[in-house]
Amino acid sequence: MCLACTQAPDPAKQDAFAERLLETLNHGMTALLISIGHRTGLFDVLADGRPRTSAALAEEDGLHERYVREWLGGMVVGRIVERDPATGEHRLPPEHAHWLSRKSPTANMAVFAQYLPTLAQVEDQILDCFRNGGGVPYAAFPRFHEVMAEDSGQSVVPVIVEEVVPLFPALHERLAAGIDVLDVGCGKGRALMRLAETYPNSRFTGYDLSEEATRMAAAEAQRRGLSNLRFVPKDLTDWDEAAAFDWITALDAIHDQARPDKVLSAIRRALRPGGHFLMQDIDASSEPVDNIHHPLGAMLYTVSCMHCMTVSLAQDGLGLGAMWGVQLAETMLREAGFGQIDIHRFPHDVQNAYFLMNV
Repeated sequence: MCLACTQAPDPAKQDAFAERLLETLNHGMTALLISIGHRTGLFDVLADGRPRTSAALAEEDGLHERYVREWLGGMVVGRIVERDPATGEHRLPPEHAHWLSRKSPTANMAVFAQYLPTLAQVEDQILDCFRNGGGVPYAAFPRFHEVMAEDSGQSVVPVIVEEVVPLFPALHERLAAGIDVLDVGCGKGRALMRLAETYPNSRFTGYDLSEEATRMAAAEAQRRGLSNLRFVPKDLTDWDEAAAFDWITALDAIHDQARPDKVLSAIRRALRPGGHFLMQDIDASSEPVDNIHHPLGAMLYTVSCMHCMTVSLAQDGLGLGAMWGVQLAETMLREAGFGQIDIHRFPHDVQNAYFLMNV
């Protein structure tokens, strides 16, 4: 197809595109209300399938009825909640509840709706970057690590012990006996806490650029009594610890780094002989055209443009972005010194690929 060729517009295609745009606008606005429904717990209350009036729902969830009533209106026209005009009662069908409530720990798509309002908070700063270059620093995103914690809480945390650990030969036995584990870009540390609880003889460390995230993670670890776990705020751009760890994980974190190439090389040096590296990262192609049918393609490019890429550029980094792609990821892993790279995918996680390496 010649993109440079000019021709008269097709009226049918023009009208169809207008309908697509209207649908996009409506879906975007609905996503904002879905985020509110998640954060207020409204979906969790409605998940039992019982019909409720706006007043009954507001009272049960401890919210103001007028806001709940308007929110329900949006959910009705968005065809998410059903309403009986005769009784004024509202019902969340079980098929919808499965994808919208915390009762589905690996399938709650309302978690992803939070990205839209979270990213919208930095739109003016992103516009400035479009015009003047540079980036928006991680500290400018007040809720991003919280949303990411929920995201990882559905992708890797539920499977890290039972399904991820067994992907590496004898890793379970080594963790049970006691080894040193590092999570690069740990965020709020949910995956590490799950591991630290399961393997009390091993020693776990989490590094993250965000002092706020590591502070919150350390407080939660202390509350749980996890003495085998520590969190350290650290800029990993020039980090170097030779032969210090037996297993290193990087869970949806490498593409955010200022210098992913340097971090990957440092990870290779930090592994002891016989060590393992797990990199969970976005399962996409390095070629945008190949991602047209990706189930989360549009969302991931938006998150990349308005967070992952710009956070890296704010540190004068490479700005790879979330959609750097499996092809480039494999190339950079090999350049960092990793030979055999196996890629695993889990049925519940359409967003990520799991890169497995042994040294």
